[in-house]
Amino acid sequence: MRYAKRGRLRFTSHRDISRALERAVRRAGIPVAYSAGFSPHPKISYAGAAPTGVASEAEYLEIGVSRACDPLRLRADLDASLPPGLDVLDVVEARAESLADRLEGSMWEVRLTGVDPAEAASAVTTFLAAARVDVERLTKKGLRAFDARQAVQTLTVAENADGTAGQEPIQSCVILRMVVRHETPAVRPDDVLMGLRLVAGLAPPSPPAVTRLAQGPLDAITGEPADPLEADRVGDHL
Repeated sequence: MRYAKRGRLRFTSHRDISRALERAVRRAGIPVAYSAGFSPHPKISYAGAAPTGVASEAEYLEIGVSRACDPLRLRADLDASLPPGLDVLDVVEARAESLADRLEGSMWEVRLTGVDPAEAASAVTTFLAAARVDVERLTKKGLRAFDARQAVQTLTVAENADGTAGQEPIQSCVILRMVVRHETPAVRPDDVLMGLRLVAGLAPPSPPAVTRLAQGPLDAITGEPADPLEADRVGDHL
């Protein structure tokens, strides 16, 4: 299943979103399967969840069911049971390998207000020309240093004054688009922004607005994420 995390719900933690989804599954009457053992739990697994504070048009999960379900009906019933801002976009019956193994990279959009487009373009050029850009992030195991450059497949900059991204209005701002491979440790958009600050002094005066536009297997020609559910589709697009 692909779902979106929009609007204010981007500030909701993944744990709270998973609880909301489990409640919606029960309200929608979906015959979810449960694990065996002393404390059975619904067979719902999440793959590549976006960080708290980040909107997304491409969140994925797998639901185990106890009997066959119509994907179109399941999508409609579950979407109706979720709050606005958590929107079910696509449901298919799993027919291929693990969904998590197909999520090789993500495309991100980062909106920066109060940034000069020429300064942003220069910073991007400097970042891409670097062989390595070391950044630090505080993790559960303490402060960790890693290379933010290697995982970045593409990084472009443009100035945008209107339009929409994830059904939210875009104010006049500088737009960064980046495709980042899923590696260990994971490189996030804020790591790339830290790298831009370290190598070129790019420091937006206000917090960026980040949206994941897509995630999936990386196309060998375009370098962008393809539809990870394509391998499961049979017949017409759902």
